[in-house]
Amino acid sequence: MKTSIATVSISGELPEKLEAIAKAGFDGVEIFENDFLAFDGSPRDVGRMVRDYGLEITLFQPFRDFEGMPEPHRSRTFDRAERKFDIMQELGTDLVLVCSNVSPVSLGGIDRAAADFHELGERAAKRGLKVGYEALAWGRHIFDHRDAWEIVRRADHPNIGLILDSFHTLARKIDIGSIRSVPKDKIFIVQLADAPLIDMDLLYWSRHFRNMPGEGDLPVADFVAAVAATGYDGYLSLEIFNDQFRGGSPKAIAADGHRSLVYLGDQVRRRPDAASLTVPSMPDRAAVAGVAFIEFSVGKADVEPLSAMLYSLGFRKTATHKTKNVSVYQQGEVRILINREEVGFASNAYAVHGASAYAMALQVEDAAAAMARAVALGAAPFSQPVGPDEVEVPAIRGVGGALIYLLDAKTDLGRIWDIDFTPAQDEVTPEPAHLLAVDHVAQTVAYEEMLTWLLFYTAIFETEKSPMVDIIDPSGVVRSQVIQNGEGTLRITMNGAENRRTLAGHFIAETFGSGIQHIAFRTEDIFATAAALRANGFKALPISPNYYGDVEARFGLDPELTERLKAGNILYDRDEQGEYFQLYSGTYGEGFFFEIVQRSGYRGYGAANAIFRIAALKKQIRPEGMPVA
Repeated sequence: MKTSIATVSISGELPEKLEAIAKAGFDGVEIFENDFLAFDGSPRDVGRMVRDYGLEITLFQPFRDFEGMPEPHRSRTFDRAERKFDIMQELGTDLVLVCSNVSPVSLGGIDRAAADFHELGERAAKRGLKVGYEALAWGRHIFDHRDAWEIVRRADHPNIGLILDSFHTLARKIDIGSIRSVPKDKIFIVQLADAPLIDMDLLYWSRHFRNMPGEGDLPVADFVAAVAATGYDGYLSLEIFNDQFRGGSPKAIAADGHRSLVYLGDQVRRRPDAASLTVPSMPDRAAVAGVAFIEFSVGKADVEPLSAMLYSLGFRKTATHKTKNVSVYQQGEVRILINREEVGFASNAYAVHGASAYAMALQVEDAAAAMARAVALGAAPFSQPVGPDEVEVPAIRGVGGALIYLLDAKTDLGRIWDIDFTPAQDEVTPEPAHLLAVDHVAQTVAYEEMLTWLLFYTAIFETEKSPMVDIIDPSGVVRSQVIQNGEGTLRITMNGAENRRTLAGHFIAETFGSGIQHIAFRTEDIFATAAALRANGFKALPISPNYYGDVEARFGLDPELTERLKAGNILYDRDEQGEYFQLYSGTYGEGFFFEIVQRSGYRGYGAANAIFRIAALKKQIRPEGMPVA
């Protein structure tokens, strides 16, 4: 599979774009005309620069408003085409994209358009060039790839072919099965883009909301499978128009784009009718059995308050690392590690972010296979020296540069607690709080990073993303989206902050980057858990008493249940699957907190309660500019 991306897809000036595209691993690049026109060098300079980066110019685009023009416009279009051909030859590319006409003076007619393209093919052939025709979803006369193919077919010229674009086909819900009848040698290039499902003008949707395959809601994999069924084995090229990407990091957006194509290729190659798509094989997406542990990096002054909070939650110190200053606190299947090392990655994480949950470990079936897939998809591997006879745990860099460790039960990784740790007898013996497992991990990121991490998780792990929801903060809106598996053994809520006045924005600003902001533990009896927590001295987050009158009326709760909720500062929600109870700690550090939940078939995360929880948490946050005590 050969990969390409249009320069319009990422931000920056042309040299910066080309460097990012090359470093991301693409084979080719489409030169968008505006990027060329804004560059001071000659076409030969651009061609040389592209080749110096090890890239091929797959396409020069766009050539607009060509076919079906009345005179004198028709003669001018051919003059413009000759000028395009001049530039292409100097650039060193042989393919130009002609998009379907949108001019109000253009004339319809398949045969008229076919005759124009036959003549253009004759002119292109004299220079050894090719012309690809693409149906724009908003074209004046041609807006369906089936009509574009009919024009190409009637043009009957070897230098005229079809360009397929997933957005234009899928946005109009055109039957993708029709692609299978197009001869593979007449498909000159395939352009790909995904998009969220939004009901709006097609042109505006296309120009502002496209994203990488796998980041949106369109069936791009089905589209590519139909293309592959023709035997096509040419470039798959990204053409993305997105306001967020135009202001983002060229390096990050290019890396996302390449990951999206590799993941897409892996999805399609697994289909029986996609034999033409030559894609390097990689292991399956990793199934996650659960969160094995979460690790905090702390300083000396942070150990006592964090361990006190864990004790109040019913955790006990059960083990210490044999050679490192790391302690394990456990309850049920939940393990929390506190790392006080003064050298190494944890120490560096503390120096940058302060006390934070800088790492989590996922229990998978085969850690080596999960690691291989992650690296194949562009994840950054992580390793650091381990002591004699200690287990080296595979890890990749995740949100905010934090770590995701990979454990399994089939190797020594499954015996890490016996190999690397010694049992500890803790003098503190809190009341067990019936916490069974990690229900979900909430990661807060800058809003513009959300698509990156959604793609990261869904490409590597066997998960799916939920629809985005708006979380109302008294100081703004936070966008939230969930990545989860069908078994509920991995749930990650991704919260995108757009301004620093929100609780999420404050967390990012004060901890210098994205990361885990809260951890939710699961219990089967929230009231028994609340009683045990009170016995341990746990201080629940105070919830406004006004909340409970409303929730009783909204759900028709028994007043006795309402009083129990109110007495325990427990929040309540319900959907068609069941009930949901939530209990929160106060804040630790700059906005981190714990949550305890009880689900009875409920599939959500209490989004309706978020505004009340956020309002209560913000009362505990240190005002901006106030020094730490």
